[in-house]
Amino acid sequence: MAFEIKADNATTYLLLLVQAFIKIIYGEAMNIYDFDNTIFKGDSTAKFYIYCLKKHPKIICTFPTLIKAFVSFYILKKGTKTQFKEKMYTFLKYCNTEKDVEDFWKIHINNIKDWYKSQQKDDDVIISASPMFLLETPCKMLGINCLIASRVDLHTGRYTGENCHGEEKVRRLFEEYGQGIRADNFYSDSYSDTPLAKLAHNSFIVKGNSLQPWDFSQEK
Repeated sequence: MAFEIKADNATTYLLLLVQAFIKIIYGEAMNIYDFDNTIFKGDSTAKFYIYCLKKHPKIICTFPTLIKAFVSFYILKKGTKTQFKEKMYTFLKYCNTEKDVEDFWKIHINNIKDWYKSQQKDDDVIISASPMFLLETPCKMLGINCLIASRVDLHTGRYTGENCHGEEKVRRLFEEYGQGIRADNFYSDSYSDTPLAKLAHNSFIVKGNSLQPWDFSQEK
């Protein structure tokens, strides 16, 4: 018995074939977002630090270590960003990190920007230099299934691998999805993310709630 494809079904079938062909040639495509100051109002790590400092005043004991690390990295230009952040995250030893993260996001989840919520999709990818342990909770609350972030021990502040920033974001993205990955759209507040922007069909620099086309001449 012959199998007859109706017009509507034939059109749908053709579209699926075209989409499959594009994925084979160009790789998977989705929207990719930075987190801090992009879809979130402010820097989540800085806000979490201040929140914990108010809740656990003994964190002040880490100030000498933090100041020394700041001077070494930002003024004397010694060491790496990962090494600086490890010193900063020593404050976690004074925290009940799991509970502090949960309580923090009960207050700050409303800082997710409305423009992002209005266009959110199921296959969105969030990629951030902030620690994984801090961003897992808001991503779960928002229904975001893919998060790539810095691997930081929530008790010691020690890193596994490098700070997820700049070219490291691209390496981590390829590690997760393969080198065929491409983005339909990419959004970030910083031109340090130009390596990721180059992977997208469209890239946008985010300033507050304003989205502007990426200026590749501003690469840092």
